[in-house]
Amino acid sequence: MNMPVRVVVVGAGRMGAEIAYSFLRGGSQVEIRDVDDARVGRGRDAVLRSIERGLAVENIAGSMESMVARLDTTVGLSDFGVADLVVEALADNLGLKRSVLKQISERNPPSTVVASSMRNILLADLVTAVIDPTRFIGIRFNGTPESKLVEVVVLDPTADEVVGAVVSWVSGIEMQSIVVRDSPGFVTSRLGVILGLEAIRLFEERVAAPEAIDLGMTLGYGLPIGPLRLTDIVGLDVGLATAEYLETTVGPRFSPPALLREMVSAGHLGRKTGQGFYSWREGS
Repeated sequence: MNMPVRVVVVGAGRMGAEIAYSFLRGGSQVEIRDVDDARVGRGRDAVLRSIERGLAVENIAGSMESMVARLDTTVGLSDFGVADLVVEALADNLGLKRSVLKQISERNPPSTVVASSMRNILLADLVTAVIDPTRFIGIRFNGTPESKLVEVVVLDPTADEVVGAVVSWVSGIEMQSIVVRDSPGFVTSRLGVILGLEAIRLFEERVAAPEAIDLGMTLGYGLPIGPLRLTDIVGLDVGLATAEYLETTVGPRFSPPALLREMVSAGHLGRKTGQGFYSWREGS
């Protein structure tokens, strides 16, 4: 199936910018929307940085001028026009997501695929906000620039043709998709978090240093990055929130180690603060 002609991303944060850039790279006309000019501007700047990096490092097709020409920005949720795909990419606030998805569903034609990008919220908790559940789906980018994986999350009512279209579109942006059922943590969070938590416990118990633990997984199991370095990149605060959510919804095996809570409380959140299990400060 061809790429969607027009994609609207509602939410201009980090994830929204990543989704917008990915579909822009695939050849779609992409529009970013948010509640004010400042947020939309920051999202556009993030997309432009991704384009520059893609042209310099990833050897993506096209030019800066041609890609920027296909990027639009809008403040608010009125006057959607006709979109093939609208992706809600807001923070994990259930009430906010429901409210925005309701507006998206009401203001787009029946042919539009409506998607949500969620981390710790189930698709089942959002589906009542949309008019047509058969055209509602989850699209979860993995959250790190190095990842080429997208989880396509489906519910019982999701139409097969919608699943097929989204899988095809993901392929068109040179990423790989896996289709998963709606479940707490889905596949990547469940497996990634449990590995990260055990790695933290190994360090907490002084079994080995972070570098040794990570080498054990990169050299021993062929992972592209060690669990502690990945935790630093994603953010220890994000890891803690996800673990707490999974502990509540799945069970005590996701109970966060005391060390993780202590580091988050101390403000050692990983790469974004300069210190986590590794030092990320300039020159270190």
